[in-house]
Amino acid sequence: MKRAVFVVLLAAAALPAADNSTIEESGLRQLLVIHRVYVDRLTGGETAAQMRDILISAMAESNLFILTENQDRADVILRGAAEDLVFSDVHSSSDSINAHASIGLRNGGYSRDARGITGGLGAGENESDHSAERRHEAIASVRLVNKDGDVIWSTTQESLGAKFRGASSDVAGKITDKLKEDFERARKLPRAN
Repeated sequence: MKRAVFVVLLAAAALPAADNSTIEESGLRQLLVIHRVYVDRLTGGETAAQMRDILISAMAESNLFILTENQDRADVILRGAAEDLVFSDVHSSSDSINAHASIGLRNGGYSRDARGITGGLGAGENESDHSAERRHEAIASVRLVNKDGDVIWSTTQESLGAKFRGASSDVAGKITDKLKEDFERARKLPRAN
C-alpha cells in the first residue's frame, strides 16, 4: 500500500507544473483580441446596479473596447460583485478625575457646650468627547470571462472616495485604469510564434 502511494506521488511530481508567468501571459494576450464586452449584472447589495452603470461609463471613456448590451455579440463578459456602503463611524471617550476628603471631630456628650470640628474638601473634573463621521466606502471585484468560460483577467478595487469623485466612481476608475495598464502590458509582450 505504501509503495502504491509513493508511486502516485512520484508520478504527480513528474508532471510539469503550470508556469504562473505563462498563465498570466496567456490571459494578457487574450485581452488583445477582445473587441466587444458585455457588462453583466453585478451581485451585491442594492447599489450593485448603480455601480454597473458607473463601470460601463468608465469603460466607455477608456475606448479600449466596444461595449454591448447584447451578450451574444460579446467576445467576453465582465462579471463580478460590487458594494457601495454609507455608514457612520462613531467614536466616544470619557476621562474623569475626582478627589474628596472629609474630617469630623466631636468631643463631649449631648450637652450644650459640646465641641465639634467638621470639614470637607472636594474636587472633580470630567471630560467626554463624542464624534460621528459619515463615511463612504465602495468595493468591486470583477473578471473578464471568455466564451469558453475561462477567466482571462480579474481585479479587486476599493475606495473611501477620492478628492473630486465619490467612492463608486473612484472604484470604477481604478478598475478601468488597471484594465488599461494590463492592456498596455499585453501590447508590449513579444509576439508568439
